Amino acid sequence: MFCDIEMAARIERAEADTIAAGTARYENGLVMSLAGGVASFAAPDAPLNKIAGLGFNGVPTESELDAIEQEFAARHTPVQAEVASLGDPAVCELLTRRGYRLVSFEDVLGLTLRDIAAPVVPDGITVRHSGNDELSSWLDVVVEGFAVPDEQGVPSHESFPREVLSRAIEALSTVAGEQRYIALRDGAIAGGASMRALDGIAQLNGAATAAPHRRRGIQTALLTTRLHDAAQAGADLAVVTTQPGSASQQNTQRQGFSLLYTRAILVKGLRN
Repeated sequence: MFCDIEMAARIERAEADTIAAGTARYENGLVMSLAGGVASFAAPDAPLNKIAGLGFNGVPTESELDAIEQEFAARHTPVQAEVASLGDPAVCELLTRRGYRLVSFEDVLGLTLRDIAAPVVPDGITVRHSGNDELSSWLDVVVEGFAVPDEQGVPSHESFPREVLSRAIEALSTVAGEQRYIALRDGAIAGGASMRALDGIAQLNGAATAAPHRRRGIQTALLTTRLHDAAQAGADLAVVTTQPGSASQQNTQRQGFSLLYTRAILVKGLRN
């Protein structure tokens, strides 16, 4: 599968919109528009504290970055920018000139939603939409899955306390357009996932399986159900973000996803 600049721009716009919408769920969340992307601060040490979506609608000005860096510094938070490799290279040139340091990468994978087959759900497993009445149970299983690090591939440059991670996942899972899914195995909650469709892009998020139910087809059931629903809703592309070389990336590519592009993660720390 080939990803051109136009497709990458669509994906990055959807990513920036979701980050902004999730940040808006925080009481003191701050969202600032920036050259077609967003700069978001949700709460101290939150995963949503970042700049996203740059490189497809011009280059930020020095004064715009000054204002954002001052806002983050006032909140004692480094500025993290995630920049797609298909974006304008002048963005990374500007950021590195301003003291941003490359700390990691993440990969964006995609699957064209054409001729999507019926969901693959093994006997004894049920996948359905999950409502607000069981949000707590859904969060428990998803957060537990995220809390277990992926030991294959390039390790993540960051980690989060469970309560901080739980708050971020809850915020993202309750934005407009987000759908939560829960998997049951013999009636017990076995896994959870979510999906948000925007501008034809189906963002597949938050998939996790409880430890006692792994290797039972839960992940495949959650994935194929979301792909089927996304296609039925008119989306033309499903995307997943993973750590490079991780087991998550390997499993996603086994399901037919292709590597589309990489995001460089650049961070400007606080001055002493």
